[in-house]
Amino acid sequence: MGSLPGPLGDVDLSRRDRLIVYYIGGIVGLVAAFTLTYNIALAELEGVDQSLFASFEFVVQTMTTTGYGQDSDLWSHPLMFLFVAGTQISGIALGFFTLRLIIIPLFTDAEVNLDDRLTPKRDHVIICEYSRDSAVLLEELAELGLEYVLVVSSEEDARRLSDAGYSAIHGSPQDASAFERASIDTARAVITDAGQANVNTILTVRSLRPDIDVIALTDDSDLRDVLEATGADSVLSPHGVLGHRLAEKAVTSFSAELTDTVELGSDIEVTEIPVHQESQLVGRRIRDSRIRERTGANIIGAWIDGELQLPPDPSAVIRPNTVLLVSGGHEALTEVSDFVRPPRSMRRHDRIIIAGMGEVGRAAHATVTEAGIKTVTIDREPGPDIDVVGDAGSRATLQEAGIDEAEAIIIGLPDDSASLLTTVLARSLDEDIEILTRVTDTDATRKALNAGADYVLSVPRVSARMVARELRGEDVLAPASQIRILRVSAAPFAGRTLANSGIYEATGCRVIAVGDETGLSDTPDPQQEFTGDEQLVIVGSDEAVQRFLKQFDVAQDVAAGPTEAVTGDGDR
Repeated sequence: MGSLPGPLGDVDLSRRDRLIVYYIGGIVGLVAAFTLTYNIALAELEGVDQSLFASFEFVVQTMTTTGYGQDSDLWSHPLMFLFVAGTQISGIALGFFTLRLIIIPLFTDAEVNLDDRLTPKRDHVIICEYSRDSAVLLEELAELGLEYVLVVSSEEDARRLSDAGYSAIHGSPQDASAFERASIDTARAVITDAGQANVNTILTVRSLRPDIDVIALTDDSDLRDVLEATGADSVLSPHGVLGHRLAEKAVTSFSAELTDTVELGSDIEVTEIPVHQESQLVGRRIRDSRIRERTGANIIGAWIDGELQLPPDPSAVIRPNTVLLVSGGHEALTEVSDFVRPPRSMRRHDRIIIAGMGEVGRAAHATVTEAGIKTVTIDREPGPDIDVVGDAGSRATLQEAGIDEAEAIIIGLPDDSASLLTTVLARSLDEDIEILTRVTDTDATRKALNAGADYVLSVPRVSARMVARELRGEDVLAPASQIRILRVSAAPFAGRTLANSGIYEATGCRVIAVGDETGLSDTPDPQQEFTGDEQLVIVGSDEAVQRFLKQFDVAQDVAAGPTEAVTGDGDR
């Protein structure tokens, strides 16, 4: 569990510790204010000039109710008496607050009602039993500017989340009172990830708010119809989407057909193209790739060593796990795909190994089979679609599956340690095979890349992106994406050029196309002055797009439809 985002996130303190720090700081500030006020009041109202230290002593004596006799003969003005009385009352009140908020919880382990820690909520999201790394999802909600309440049935987990700074309460999602305490009357949506209890949860929500949006997450795609019939507006299966996504990436090694392109108009599209181990671009700098000269397409971004570069550094070296974000006409993008992929003569048999036939593996298997590519499946348990029964983390099992004759291996194992082991073994057995790995813990993404994976997706990241997509109402092509493409009006930049608009400098977003009455151009002139009637196509990370929308008063192009997210995956 990550720490609370924001300034407090830099200090490793529990919510209780932070409360104590704030409380002590507040007392110090109050005493200082009383001291200064008393000192000035004596001088202005009573004509008595005394040091701040003497005034400080008076305040401490008064607030602690230990007495102050030496100053009582100095007062004659009514305001002085009122001030002294107020100081006395505040001292008594602070004593009660200290006892209730700090002394009792710290020394008697008294129960603290987590509901009391919640601030008033409106237009928020209620999240029930979310088990896929709450920190990742809450980061996404923060990007959307949405508040939330976590409803957790485990009292220990609820208290841990609350102490870490999250808005969490203890309660059963099958109990109507839990939703009432979470202010369901003013909520915008409910997200349930309660497993087999999803149906019960949905029915409970519908009994309270028939009109509220309900998003259900499930690891079993077969339950989609059941959950929708129960009342869920959206049913998300992150494991299935993740498996499909990994398979799509593997299939691109065999086919020149482009997938997941975003059409901008005027025959301009944006897509991402992974660089294969045997690609002729490996080891070259981006400036030396000559993709623009060879194909007419533009490299507008790149994921290199797991880091997004937008725009990419021209001197950056292209590595086997680099993914290029490219714009241009469809034929130009097809040429880039052909150019980046290894020559056909260098590739081996058209075979993809799928390790692990759970929800992820089955989704990957369906996608690869639909593409007409031969698969070899591995699982511990025998089954109708299992070719090799055994441990994928075994050298012998991988060899039996024919790893030396495979073009790629999709590792969809549920355990990260097993996935990392299989990744290392696969790379040791074949230096050139393409490895696509699923991880359950977001922190394992970097480990998988270091272990030799070419492409990595984490379940928490995909889940969070899918939820964010539903809440945004976007048509997101890749739920693992952290790159968004936005069409906006150029009206706020009328009279300015692209070069002096300050868009990239202020937000990190990049203008990749400009449209006017003559059409859309993906090579905008940086010195052309905007009239304000143009449409700008902006690309950036989630964070950059949020900064752009906050920085500039822009209107999205209604005709262009909802904001789109292109396939630049955050887990490399």
